[in-house]
Amino acid sequence: MLTKPNSVHQGTMGAIVQDEYGSPDVLELRDVDKPKIEVDQILVHVHAAGVNPADWAVMSGLPYIARPVYGLRKPKKAVRGTDVAGTVEAVGAGVTRMQPGDEVFGWCGGLGGAFAEYAAVSENALAPKPANLTFEQAAAVPMAGLVAHQALRDHGKVRAGQKVLINGASGGIGTFAVQIAKALGAEVTGVCSTRNVDLVRAIGADHVIDYTREDFTRKDRRYDFILDNVANHSLSDLRRALTLTGTLVPNGGGFDNRWFANGGRVVGAHVLDRFVGHRLRPFLVSPKLEDLVTLKELIEAGKVTPVIDRTYPLSETPEAVGRVGGGHARGKVAVTV
Repeated sequence: MLTKPNSVHQGTMGAIVQDEYGSPDVLELRDVDKPKIEVDQILVHVHAAGVNPADWAVMSGLPYIARPVYGLRKPKKAVRGTDVAGTVEAVGAGVTRMQPGDEVFGWCGGLGGAFAEYAAVSENALAPKPANLTFEQAAAVPMAGLVAHQALRDHGKVRAGQKVLINGASGGIGTFAVQIAKALGAEVTGVCSTRNVDLVRAIGADHVIDYTREDFTRKDRRYDFILDNVANHSLSDLRRALTLTGTLVPNGGGFDNRWFANGGRVVGAHVLDRFVGHRLRPFLVSPKLEDLVTLKELIEAGKVTPVIDRTYPLSETPEAVGRVGGGHARGKVAVTV
């Protein structure tokens, strides 16, 4: 366990800092300078930060092909963490939507900054925190919620009455996807392990398939849309479970291939999309304020509730990132600051 440094100087703060790529051991809690805000930025007093697979990827420097984005020899931005929730401490001269004391949630740009006592965040990356959520719950929303929302609404064009399958329904993205699909009026099937069947049913899935007991790609049931968060089936097997004009978003994939990760699968999906009747739609999430506001409205309407697996104090961020990177989380992991 890391011990918290003493931020005795007014201009410093505790933060999780990384000087090199590697395992969670490269993450260290240290005193660093508080970030200075630009004209269009907000200084957020961080109360909680969400942990995403992307945080593990940047920590590890994987896949290697992404190093020009992350930083060739070490991360360009030393402080990890993307999803953030807290209160506005100060605002830049050009900020018009927020004022000190406002409770907010959103994401830090530049691949990091949230695992700290304070974060400098663009005004366009923050929305008012949902009134019915804790800071830990709010911090769990942005990245996973946006991926699920954009996959279903924008790329899947999911509408009422359609049959939707979420593979990896108990994970961070999956738990949001099940609930958002239900909010869109779809009939939802969630695929998960035995221990998560009750959880997936509790968040609204109409049907739950235990993948340790049956393979949905070998059944007769067909789906209008499949969101694959796991990549434990080939694209051809997944297509077999689609209706004739169904849509597949292949979102999952680990880092077994340290150079390209799931890049080959993404390229294969793009190529297949041109030659088959199905629509294959791999995508990268596009952080949009209007989508974050839509998620806030769904949450406040009681249609979506973040599922929190565990919370860790800032000093135990390495353990939190390791849990997410190991694929062990049910729902989301959050860090409290």
